[in-house]
Amino acid sequence: MSDEAEHRITLRQRHDYQFEIDFGGGRPALLADEPPPLGEGAGPSPVHMLLGAVGDCMSSSLLFALRKFKNDPGTITTEAHAHVGRNEAGRLRVLRMEVHLHLGRPAAELQHVDRILGSFEAFCTVGESVRAGIPTEVAVYDADGTRLH
Repeated sequence: MSDEAEHRITLRQRHDYQFEIDFGGGRPALLADEPPPLGEGAGPSPVHMLLGAVGDCMSSSLLFALRKFKNDPGTITTEAHAHVGRNEAGRLRVLRMEVHLHLGRPAAELQHVDRILGSFEAFCTVGESVRAGIPTEVAVYDADGTRLH
């Protein structure tokens, strides 16, 4: 049995740089748009969607790992940042990303935190795939603001 899966989406141009993204399966569509001056900024840009995908995957991976050890982390809040600049060829690229995950509980209330923090990133399909091409720093903070990872 193979673990391979295939995912497909369809993008349809609506106006200029605005594209409606159809995820299929009855999922709600999403309007994407480039920021001005190219587009109107009517929806998330490709960089925003990349950040959302990496941030969501890292958040879900951390939540899964915490729950595996019967932890209730409270509400997880994640901030993802992309640093966009010019490469050697003068083209705009995502040069690096930072993902900061904030737990809703103090670390002292959680079990096996060191073990969880040492492994959760490896299970993030999107984050680890993107990290192969874009340097990505991941930090985890507890509810008291203490950096755990």
